[in-house]
Amino acid sequence: MAVTKTNALRLLESAGVAFTPREYDVSDGEISGAAVARKLGLEAERVFKTLVTQGKGVGLYVFVIPCGAELDLKKAASAAGEKYVAMIKARELEPRTGYVHGGCSPIGMRKALPTFIDETALLYDTIYVSGGRVGLQVEVSPEDLAKETGAGFWDLF
Repeated sequence: MAVTKTNALRLLESAGVAFTPREYDVSDGEISGAAVARKLGLEAERVFKTLVTQGKGVGLYVFVIPCGAELDLKKAASAAGEKYVAMIKARELEPRTGYVHGGCSPIGMRKALPTFIDETALLYDTIYVSGGRVGLQVEVSPEDLAKETGAGFWDLF
């Protein structure tokens, strides 16, 4: 069965980036990173979540960290050059990024946002991030992800 393409997949494809889409069952309502890793038979450390924050002004920042980690807001603010950052509210996610909670990809947001990937991603040849909808992950090299999102690698947790 063919995977329904999302904006994230279309952008990776058009850029000529090597990637592998992986779908998983969400009928049980479990969409946490740990559940995704278990359902796909992956090491949890290779499954990354996408978090969107807001700084002091109106600017948004995207942080991509391992699913089992907790974003250190002080480190995140430092990476973004802000005094502080705070997570945006779940209800603000879709209008501001085009993605829903559990399906937020760092690739293909409505507007290109400053993106920061945790440096542990570099420990792996490939990592998994949301493919742009709940139930879809995309396997991609951390370097290609950084190139496509304009991201750098930082200590974020």
